[in-house]
Amino acid sequence: MFEKRTVMQVMESTAKAHGEKPALRHKQGGTWRTTTWSEYRNHVRSAAKSLIKLGLQPGKGVAIIGFNCPQWAIADVAAIYAGGAPAGIYTTNAADQCKYIAGHCEAQIAVVENRDQLAKFKAVWKDLPDLKAIVMMYGDDDAENVYSWTEFLELGKSVSDEELQKRIDAQKPDDTCTYIYTSGTTGDPKGVMISHDNIAWTARASLEMLGTQEGDRVLSYLPFSHIAEQVVSLHGPMAAGMCTAFAESFEKLGDNLKEVRPTMFLGVPRVWEKIQAKMQAIGAKNTGLKKKIGEWARTQGLAGGFAEQKGEGKPLLFGLADKLVFSKVREALGLDQCRICVTSAAPISRSTLEFFLSLGIPIMEVYGMSECTGPATISLPNKYKTGSVGKTLPGTEIKIAPDGEICMRGRHVFKGYFKNDAATAEAMDAEGWLHSGDIGEFDADGFLRITDRKKDLLITAGGENIAPQVLEGRLKAISCVSQAVVIGDRQKFLAALITLDEGKLESIARDSGSSAKTMAELAADPKVEAWLLKQVEEINKTLARVQTIKKIKILPAELSIEGGELTPTMKIKRKVVNQKYADAIAAFYEGAGD
Repeated sequence: MFEKRTVMQVMESTAKAHGEKPALRHKQGGTWRTTTWSEYRNHVRSAAKSLIKLGLQPGKGVAIIGFNCPQWAIADVAAIYAGGAPAGIYTTNAADQCKYIAGHCEAQIAVVENRDQLAKFKAVWKDLPDLKAIVMMYGDDDAENVYSWTEFLELGKSVSDEELQKRIDAQKPDDTCTYIYTSGTTGDPKGVMISHDNIAWTARASLEMLGTQEGDRVLSYLPFSHIAEQVVSLHGPMAAGMCTAFAESFEKLGDNLKEVRPTMFLGVPRVWEKIQAKMQAIGAKNTGLKKKIGEWARTQGLAGGFAEQKGEGKPLLFGLADKLVFSKVREALGLDQCRICVTSAAPISRSTLEFFLSLGIPIMEVYGMSECTGPATISLPNKYKTGSVGKTLPGTEIKIAPDGEICMRGRHVFKGYFKNDAATAEAMDAEGWLHSGDIGEFDADGFLRITDRKKDLLITAGGENIAPQVLEGRLKAISCVSQAVVIGDRQKFLAALITLDEGKLESIARDSGSSAKTMAELAADPKVEAWLLKQVEEINKTLARVQTIKKIKILPAELSIEGGELTPTMKIKRKVVNQKYADAIAAFYEGAGD
């Protein structure tokens, strides 16, 4: 489909074709600064020389930790130019986790955002014999072998173009060029070996399917250590000559969206859920005619969205609803120029998808994993179905195994796990099929639907296989519920741990008849539990008997990355949840009879 290329060939080609066009944008001193493709390419080559000067050897790792910024992107691509392999580390990782990844990838250089991240590496440096130097993206430090970004770039001036070119020429498209470390839901993170061809082919195939255009731009804010963000904000733009703007922080995402007005926007489900909650809180304040117009428009939006999915014409009044409501909503969110809104990395509830669909903002689901360099299926604005994750990426194969597991094969499939042949053999069979661990099915039109995680399936005491994510999606459709974890493996019935939306504290207390003033008080109030259980019982009426939720426990605070219950991409760490709330779970089944 496409010739095999290295990352360097992609960068050099794009810099030549789009030299003076914007490649990177970041905010500095309240003003957006632009880096052109020519400048970006030159920064990468300079940084690559500096890495060589610091002693980076071919095949060795470069650990990178920090919030997304131009230095992150430059360091990543420079490491590849110099023959090394960048390995991103989540900013929330503790010092010991940094030590594990840096040690595992044999990192000779670490690039850190600031002194906070530097402190993590200083604390474990003595345990990292390969680590020669640390480079800071921002700020400086007096410690030996720690360099500010300016000092770092100066180092490479003594390295010749010829020496760098030798490193570039020595690499082939099938060579490993980066490590993506899994988020560790089932144990230590595994180093996913991604080749030049994996990245170059996947980025180009994905963007060609999406139909990128001149002047396209993305807003980067999700962790660069995750493959989805690298495809969308690093290697995708490099393949197409797009511009990547970096958000100032996660907290300023809303403001930056309005400033950048991206043409493509990726949000993990939790981001879309938070936007939904905020919009619902605002909408709840509408009264009278404004409220009636909003409700009418949403019926038009939902009808129009489902008609579009069937290839039918939208309702006659959809255009009026768009003019009166939808266009204003998109503008207020900063999505008025966005051709495609995407969600990936974790399951998203149907209620959230339908909420945005009713506002004329269809969210396209993309499915994949680190081991297939990101996408395996993609939904498109003219080819999507709410509740499905789209169609197979052209040029690749997907099959459903006899037990329902989704398997994939193609140029996007990884080379294996670094230093872990056993895990590689478990994930990929002799015929090259990558076993995803997800359960799914195709519909008659070729759209893939994910039904559950193979290893997350609960097997009840009665021998029933239960897909918890399906039930959790139903529970999260209750307006006050923010998160849900279904429990019941090897038990006689199912139960659920539930967290409530803090933004709805007052309305929950009012509707349940509680006098609680805090989330902890709400969680402990039997009135609130009884009120919520009635809503759960309404959902139970739509489920098979073995799927019904018999008991619930409201947790006093949301599950979080900091609390250890969520991965950095917002996936539930079920093992951690089971351990952390073992007493509450045990209480569900105390005295449970046959």
